[in-house]
Amino acid sequence: MAARRMSSLLSPSNVSSFASAFLRSSGKKSSCGRGVIPRFSTAASAAHEEPITPPVRVTHTQLLINGQFVDSASGKTFPTLDPRTAEVIAHVAEAESEDVNRAVAAARKAFDEGPWPRMTAYERSRIMLRFADLVEKNTDELAALETWDNGKTYEQAIGEVEVLARLFRYYAGWADKIHGLTVPADGSYHVQTLHEPIGVAGQIVPWNFPLLMFAWKVGPALACGNSIVLKTAEQTPLSALYVGNLFLEAGLPPGILNVISGFGPTAGAALCSHMDVDKLAFTGSTATGKTVLALAAASNLKPVTLELGGKSPFIVCEDADVDKAVELAHFALFYNQGQCCCAGSRTFVHERVYDEFLEKAKARALERVVGDPFKKGVEQGPQIDDEQFAKILNYIKSGVESGATLEAGGERFGSKGFYVQPTVFSGVLDNMLIAQDEIFGPVQSILKFKDLNEVIKRANASYFGLAAGVFTQNIDVANTLTRALKAGTVYVNCFDVFDAAIPFGGYKQSGQGREKGIYSLNNYLQVKAVVTPLKNPAWL
Repeated sequence: MAARRMSSLLSPSNVSSFASAFLRSSGKKSSCGRGVIPRFSTAASAAHEEPITPPVRVTHTQLLINGQFVDSASGKTFPTLDPRTAEVIAHVAEAESEDVNRAVAAARKAFDEGPWPRMTAYERSRIMLRFADLVEKNTDELAALETWDNGKTYEQAIGEVEVLARLFRYYAGWADKIHGLTVPADGSYHVQTLHEPIGVAGQIVPWNFPLLMFAWKVGPALACGNSIVLKTAEQTPLSALYVGNLFLEAGLPPGILNVISGFGPTAGAALCSHMDVDKLAFTGSTATGKTVLALAAASNLKPVTLELGGKSPFIVCEDADVDKAVELAHFALFYNQGQCCCAGSRTFVHERVYDEFLEKAKARALERVVGDPFKKGVEQGPQIDDEQFAKILNYIKSGVESGATLEAGGERFGSKGFYVQPTVFSGVLDNMLIAQDEIFGPVQSILKFKDLNEVIKRANASYFGLAAGVFTQNIDVANTLTRALKAGTVYVNCFDVFDAAIPFGGYKQSGQGREKGIYSLNNYLQVKAVVTPLKNPAWL
């Protein structure tokens, strides 16, 4: 599949007939006159409508351990909420340290004694391909579950399920292409390298992209022949449990994939500290990532892959087509309710086009349709939970108090659920919190710059380094910026291209290691050198 922006997968033509049956037309767009801080009438009727009932049943709420869905050892459960209403969707089994021990033991036995590592790579590949087929067969239900539990739009969720299947087909293709080398050495020796599975992989996925992060971690781990204990985010456990069951249907041996749900201080800490876990992979905040790294080091010094926070610059140069730049910058920030680690959350605009860009960015934010994510045409659903909702509003308050100009939004949308108005700030300075911290919400901060040297210095003046965006028609400017920006991914005249083959990861405190593509396989392999003397070799 050619590299595509995620939004290209989310057009109405990609929504299935099942989806079309219950997606309704969106509310009308509105605008606000210039010179007045908007108070958001966009799709206002949505705030007063009853939420659409998702056409899916929750069927899996237990822990998946050793091929069986089981209750937690303590019998505890916790609620997972509908972010549209804050009402309970289901109660899910809460894993604690004893459950982590059970899951790790199952994964260890499956790896040491089970058939998976001893299957041919072709056989492992076939199971992963069968899983991808089952994902596509269950696209509608899986997307509905993701939207219900997470709040992202149904049309976006449909696209993400398609990408989930694509990612597993990609990694299925790698399963029989992992091999070592024959290495020349000084002297009469035959030297070869073996690429061996690392063992039991502990994986912790975030709440913003539950399905995609499942694929980014589980896909390469399985392709390399490992077993897995995966902990979901407590906010969004439902889709991972669902796809865990699909893997059983595809013929994955028991114990190879174990899925548990629980909280960081209990289940997460137990997994990170476990002496029989050989590898950790974590996606989440930088602060939590440091804790994960410390727990791994203090236990058995297990290697850790980290994909952490970001405060990505999006640089609009003076030669930019402003209309196109506004739309791309809008997408780069507001995609997934702004809950994206690589969001272009520092919009640097050249002073020559700043005023025009600002007016059009403000107008585009006002046109953004906010409402029930199950409704067709809605662009923005609720934030994930009350904690994130309150955090975003506090950052907006901080922006106002620090002297930035609130151009649009800035308040709660509606009277229930966790909806936030699309918000735009101008006059933002580098020392303001809204320009430094990862807000993880629909808040666009627009900053002004004069020349390339200045914007390079300012863009790099962050302890994050996950991604960056460059919008220019000048190839020399593009080349200068792509090499100067300290970020793991630099998008030129595009953003959020998440193809399976493109590596993703950060510089500085945005993480270590890479996910996706060929680079991700290194996370789940050990390299062993085998040296054998040669007796009377015909050649060396």
